[in-house]
Amino acid sequence: MQQTEKRLYRSRNGSSSNFSRRLPGPACIAGLHRIDKPGMLGYSSLLPVLAKTAKFRPLFMRMMKLSNTPRLTVLITLTTLAWAQQPDSKRPREIGYPLPAHGRHGMVASSDRIASSVGLDVLKRGGNAVDAAVAVALALAVTHPSAGNLGGGGFMLIRMADGRAGAIDYRETAPEKASHDMYLGADGKLVPQLSTSGYLASGVPGTVSGLSLALSKFGKMPWADAVEPARKIAADGFAVSYTLAAALRSSRAIRAFPEGKRIFQRDGKFYEEGEVFQQPELAATLGRLKSNGPREFCEGQTAQLLAADMREHGGIITLDDLKNYHAVLREPLKGTYRGYDLLSMPPPSSGGVALFEMLNILERFPVPSMGFDSSEKDHLLIETMRRAFADRAEFLGDTDFVKVPVSGLIDKQYASRLAQTIDSAHATASSIIGHGEPAREERPETTHFTVVDADGNAVSNTYTLNGSFGSGVVVRGAGFFMNNEMDDFAAKPGEPNMFGLIQGEANSVAPHKRPLSAMTPTLVLKDQKLILAVGSPGGPTIINTVLQVILNVFDYHMNIQQAVNAPRLHHQWKPDVIAFEPFGISEDVRRALEKEGHHFADQPGYMGDAEAVMIDQGTGLRWGASDPRNADSAALGY
Repeated sequence: MQQTEKRLYRSRNGSSSNFSRRLPGPACIAGLHRIDKPGMLGYSSLLPVLAKTAKFRPLFMRMMKLSNTPRLTVLITLTTLAWAQQPDSKRPREIGYPLPAHGRHGMVASSDRIASSVGLDVLKRGGNAVDAAVAVALALAVTHPSAGNLGGGGFMLIRMADGRAGAIDYRETAPEKASHDMYLGADGKLVPQLSTSGYLASGVPGTVSGLSLALSKFGKMPWADAVEPARKIAADGFAVSYTLAAALRSSRAIRAFPEGKRIFQRDGKFYEEGEVFQQPELAATLGRLKSNGPREFCEGQTAQLLAADMREHGGIITLDDLKNYHAVLREPLKGTYRGYDLLSMPPPSSGGVALFEMLNILERFPVPSMGFDSSEKDHLLIETMRRAFADRAEFLGDTDFVKVPVSGLIDKQYASRLAQTIDSAHATASSIIGHGEPAREERPETTHFTVVDADGNAVSNTYTLNGSFGSGVVVRGAGFFMNNEMDDFAAKPGEPNMFGLIQGEANSVAPHKRPLSAMTPTLVLKDQKLILAVGSPGGPTIINTVLQVILNVFDYHMNIQQAVNAPRLHHQWKPDVIAFEPFGISEDVRRALEKEGHHFADQPGYMGDAEAVMIDQGTGLRWGASDPRNADSAALGY
């Protein structure tokens, strides 16, 4: 297809110029499939394409003898011809601007540059994607304390190059002494903040158990080697970023409890950007984990410190709770969208089920022909989200405790029935739309990272403390925050939680039960080969962030950085309002949607922090994208 492309090219001397050329898209950017140095065209990147087309080899060799200016012209011409003769699956994807991070051997995208560097170093030293992922997770517990953690939990989706796949569920569990009505007062009403702040707000942490399980099943690196980078950063310290300094200063959760206030706010002498932040208590905890192994967290001195702190302050997590916790290796949830295969998390995450339900609905509509920023597309997206979140509220919970009609919810015929209820010209009020009838069988402070190695092994991991800095409780003598994940249960079924989500009896509190989650680590495959790994933090907006990144890539053909950067919207059934981003929706589109009966939130706000990696099926390059909504995030490759 002919199209006008505008690109910024840099010459060998570093000067730049904008120009438009009417060329086939992939040919126009062929020289950008690998940048040998920032701002310079990488001629060597075209060798794989040209080498596969024998008739062009003599011309290519003659071209290399030309001076730079005609060489570029011949280079584009030859690549156009070579590209045209490649089968669709082998053609390089159009890259466009902004250019994603790139690397031929490996890529790490996370919410913190230091943690991404740790993961990249593991890959360079011969570790696989799982080794790097475990090291990144532990590093984030040091450098990104609002969400990176030892005292929380999450989900890790793994697919190895040989086809093996696993969904590691290391979600927190309710303690043995937890009860259905533990957050209700004598009047039967919710006690404010009891499930979000302090010692009763925490579930039994699963992070260390989950990372250990991942490493033992799919990794190559010894546990001690995976822990050491994080221990060293905690002991030696790291320079505080502007973003972290602001978060530490403003956190009410930290201010509420003395241990956290002492360590993270220096009792009011706040850390400034550029200061070195050392965490000796956390370094000692990581040192014990390194020396004694992961069971240290469940049975050793660290477990004793945690249980003693809980006991002293009225918490209910005990040593037995810690000893009895086990992460679970589950089968990934499988779905399809327009010829692509997808893997995502099964319950107790609602993410995979809701994502597949929405994709199945959208597959019934000509989304690619709708304008990306059109009211038609936004209306369809909102109505689809509305229906999936209504089902989420009714049906989803921990499948070890309740029956969840997973196969019915992600059934294509069920999606067809839901699609038929969407009026293309009018919004459906959430007050009158209930859950469907499938066949029976977070403050959004989470963090996500994605790792792909040279062999094509991939990890998509989302983990959390739930609220920013969790419950605010820092374990005395251990230096890490505890989660406030108990609020992800339906503390009172039918009442909204801290994210405004309505949840049903299926997600009520019970001992050892895992609370429902929105975390949605996802992998996309074509012909059994990995194409995309993606996920995001953001409470209930997680699911819709991942959905929109996937649509942006496969329906609107954006490069992965464009797909991550693009503005987002969110609807979760109740409250019946559209969340939107600053400058993310034009006034005429907003007016058109309001005329159809939609309602917008009072103020815009940014949502998510998507971290994604794609593999170019034509060149094998890894393209990484970190979300500009988080100034500390970084995608690094080599």
